[in-house]
Amino acid sequence: MIQIGGESYSFSDPLVIAALCAIAVIALILILLVTAVRRTGRSFEMAEILASQMGGLGSRVEMISNGQQQLFGGLNAVTEAQAQQQAKTIQLVEQRLAQVTEAMNVNLSASSQRTAQSLGELQQRLQTIDKAQDNITKLSGDVLSLQDILSNKQTRGAFGEIQLTDIVGKALPADSFTLQATLSNGKRADCLIHLPNPPGPIVIDSKFPLEAYEALRSAKTDWDANEAAKAMRVAVKKHIRDISEKYILDGETADGALMFLPSEAVYAELHANFPALVREGFEARVWIVSPTTCMATLNTMRAILKDARMREQAGAIRTELSKMHGDVERLMTRVANLDRHFGQARKDVDEILISAEKAGKRAGRLYHFDFAEDAAQDENVVPLAPPKG
Repeated sequence: MIQIGGESYSFSDPLVIAALCAIAVIALILILLVTAVRRTGRSFEMAEILASQMGGLGSRVEMISNGQQQLFGGLNAVTEAQAQQQAKTIQLVEQRLAQVTEAMNVNLSASSQRTAQSLGELQQRLQTIDKAQDNITKLSGDVLSLQDILSNKQTRGAFGEIQLTDIVGKALPADSFTLQATLSNGKRADCLIHLPNPPGPIVIDSKFPLEAYEALRSAKTDWDANEAAKAMRVAVKKHIRDISEKYILDGETADGALMFLPSEAVYAELHANFPALVREGFEARVWIVSPTTCMATLNTMRAILKDARMREQAGAIRTELSKMHGDVERLMTRVANLDRHFGQARKDVDEILISAEKAGKRAGRLYHFDFAEDAAQDENVVPLAPPKG
């Protein structure tokens, strides 16, 4: 309820409701008016600000326009410079490309020459390899031939004798040994070294127990190895006994002999696995040698021969030295006589020079008619009177 002027009005009354609505509308309109007025003032202020900003914007636009013109001019300059630089770059690239092309051509030419040279060398090496292959093939045939030779006992003995002959011929003078020498018992030794007494001439005989050695190397079972070892002992013992009985003769040869094995492998096998055989050879005064140890032994013998020959020639050397001493004394006497003759000749030459000098002086005085010195020395000489003035 609302009381206005002593009258009461109900909120449910339509008039009251309409009046309230009208009052609300009016209040709302007033509020909107006030708000609009305020916004208008603000709009004026904003317009002024906007105008000032538009003026600044115009100046900025003008500055931007000027800047665009300057930028356009700079872009033109940059474009021209870039074009010039691009032209120079293209020119440099072309020059560099030409240089690279020329260098590549030179390198390709050199590479072609080197390749051709390498191919030529390769061809020569291939030819050398072909020759080596032929030599290998030939050597294989020679090896097969050597196997054929060694398979025969007689040819195997000849092979050992040839090897022994080569070694002895290289180590000793030709007059210090005899090949296939026949001894007083009718036995023929492969080589007899003529050493002086003691020890006296010594025999070298070549032996080659190849069958026993090959059986020993090819043995696959213990039984085969034992049988091959027995065969090796039998063969070597027989060789030692034969050499000891045939080639060691009292009063004719040295008190020992050498058994030459033409195989280092057989020699090494004996010393490695059959030391008893080596000791048995020592007891029988038969020394087993291989090609290497034989060469060392022969070098020792050469030293012995050289010493013996020097002792044999000692008397002849003393005789020759005595004769040489007499020759030297006679030479010294003749040199002294020659020096005396040279001294007399020098004295005669000095006197001749003095006489020649005097004769020259006298001839000069005669040429100038100067007899004063002669008149002083000789009373019979009449001096010439000086001319009257």
